[in-house]
Amino acid sequence: MTETVYPEVPVLVVGGGSVGLLTAALLTHHGVPVVLVERRDGPSVHPRATGIGSRSVEILRELGLDHAVDAAAVDLRGATAKAVARTVVEMSAGDVVAVPMPAPSPTEHDTTPFSLRGVCAQDRLDAVVAAHLERHGADLRWATRLTGITQDDEGVDVELEGPDGRYSMRCARLVAADGARSAVRTALGVGTSGAGDLGTPKVNILFRADLRPHLRGMAFATCTITTPEAPGLLATVDGETSWVFHANQDVDGGERPEDFTHERCVAVVRAAVGDPGLDVEVRSVLPWRPRISLADRFTVGRVFLVGDAAHTVSPMGAFGLNTGIADAHNLAWKLAAVHHGEAGPGLLDTYAQEREPVAAATVDQARRRLADPQLHWGRGPAADAARAAAGVWAAPVVHLGQRYDSTAVVDPRPELPSTTDLAVALDGSPGSRVPHAWVDGVSTLDLVASRWTLLAGTAADGWLTAAADVGLPAHQVRAPWLSDDGALLVRPDAIVAMRAMEPAPDPAAFLTDVLDQVLARSITVTGT
Repeated sequence: MTETVYPEVPVLVVGGGSVGLLTAALLTHHGVPVVLVERRDGPSVHPRATGIGSRSVEILRELGLDHAVDAAAVDLRGATAKAVARTVVEMSAGDVVAVPMPAPSPTEHDTTPFSLRGVCAQDRLDAVVAAHLERHGADLRWATRLTGITQDDEGVDVELEGPDGRYSMRCARLVAADGARSAVRTALGVGTSGAGDLGTPKVNILFRADLRPHLRGMAFATCTITTPEAPGLLATVDGETSWVFHANQDVDGGERPEDFTHERCVAVVRAAVGDPGLDVEVRSVLPWRPRISLADRFTVGRVFLVGDAAHTVSPMGAFGLNTGIADAHNLAWKLAAVHHGEAGPGLLDTYAQEREPVAAATVDQARRRLADPQLHWGRGPAADAARAAAGVWAAPVVHLGQRYDSTAVVDPRPELPSTTDLAVALDGSPGSRVPHAWVDGVSTLDLVASRWTLLAGTAADGWLTAAADVGLPAHQVRAPWLSDDGALLVRPDAIVAMRAMEPAPDPAAFLTDVLDQVLARSITVTGT
């Protein structure tokens, strides 16, 4: 049976992984009705990525979810980031090479208002975001897959198949967050470039086993297991009884993913732990392989690719999930501005203008690390010199320091002043994330609060008056990146849209002209 559920949905999100869920959450946050469809029957129970970067934490904070995700994270303060041991049992005996969790430098500590206490597995993140969406009445349609898609100048028509059969839906715009093998991207004929599949195929084994007696108080994010009986990577989910083990698939020996039966997985885990009698419950098994790819286009008409549908990033550096979350954050406020009539449709062109170069740079940074993991994990002057020679940026700069160059930024400064020092990279330049500074105990990021916001210098009374005239919230800030009589105009995604280091002859008219340019419109700001 075919039926039209709605005459038109403002935004349809295809894909219910972390990026799809956060896209829906951000759109809901901005007041846009959204429908999400996902072929699985609920959020994934299988952890994938565990590293949530600083920029992603800031986005979660914008949604009011930072503390909930922190509560779901494993406390790894003072723990080991990466360990290498023959088995877990031998690790507890002291036979281990360990890299401590990176301690932020004093300047890095001042670049963001909040950080997680450790790693948060993707399934835990998804559970937090899905519950948030349900509390806000979002339309989440699990066990529903897309079977067809067409679009015209006015909207997108999709065919869906759910628990109650087939039906059609029309939406104003569609966001494809349906993964590396994106059905939407394939249906639209968008190709990809890049190295593709890399390295040895792996099998991700999610299991329960109480490893605390063997760990004896040790804590780590990941441990490379080197025993010949079961080489692979052990990653923490809760640090106690829930773990994932990435086993290498012996392709040369003719091994296939289906060869990893329940019994085989139990044996592999016991060998990796070094305890032949360990009580193991295998919960899920997923084959996977590191992959590098970049979609040829991030936008096709009214369809937007985000996350793995747009780019796949090798796991070294934990950039993949975080890059997808940044896609969603960039796109959501723009879709909302157009939906609410606050911007012209040309604003949506800046999604690809901004995210394609950043995704390409991130993919490249992950690729460079893959060749030599020490370029990511190494510490000290020798490691710094090796990174500089290899063109490897500091991880915080990859996560937080990259810049946008588009028509949604006035006089952008896309060049990075530093690829090693995040505090230098976040200097208030147009196109960069607004620097974090405390204003009466509140971060500048929190002052933005998903709205267009003016940050004015301590002697910039004219800018403050102009902001009130055009309906913008404004705050005075004393900071080295802002002159006393200057101002920063900050976008809802906390990106600096304009910086003026001196007063304008007519500040209100100037702000109106800037907003008209950035928002691709010719109407007056009426407030936020």
